[in-house]
Amino acid sequence: MELRFSQVNTAEEIAEVARLAAEIWHEHYVSIITVAQIDYMIEKFQSVPAITDQIHHQGYEYYLIHNGEGSTAGYMSAREEEGKLFLSKFYIGKEYRGRSYASQALAFLEKLCQDRNLTHIWLTVNRDNETSIAVYKKKGFRTLRGQMADIGNGFVMDDFIMEKEIPVP
Repeated sequence: MELRFSQVNTAEEIAEVARLAAEIWHEHYVSIITVAQIDYMIEKFQSVPAITDQIHHQGYEYYLIHNGEGSTAGYMSAREEEGKLFLSKFYIGKEYRGRSYASQALAFLEKLCQDRNLTHIWLTVNRDNETSIAVYKKKGFRTLRGQMADIGNGFVMDDFIMEKEIPVP
């Protein structure tokens, strides 16, 4: 099924991303981090005010992922940093996983990189998020190093930094 990617601009679209974030994060991360940390991270990084600030003041671009049936299947956000694309958020709803949506979304991002002459896509992923790490490795990402970041309120993000080189067309 062919996906469509729409850049998030309006208050309604931002609210849709925040809704998806709460739904997907509570479903996916509950086996990896505590509910208290999920709630904290959603409020800090994926609430309507946080997303609005990221778009208007921090250079992030958010995209909704739409399937051919008219449903919103997920979202992603990225920003350019030093000639590379930092993939900050990449989430697909549970009912849409395993349908090649991740492949199509990553192809969209690779084309974005080529159009903008960006040489790599890099990201952080929780080191216990084995399914996502496996997908990234399958798609050509390699692990560069580990990183632990204090995000406040007694919580840390214990991640791997992964990167994929983007071929120049």
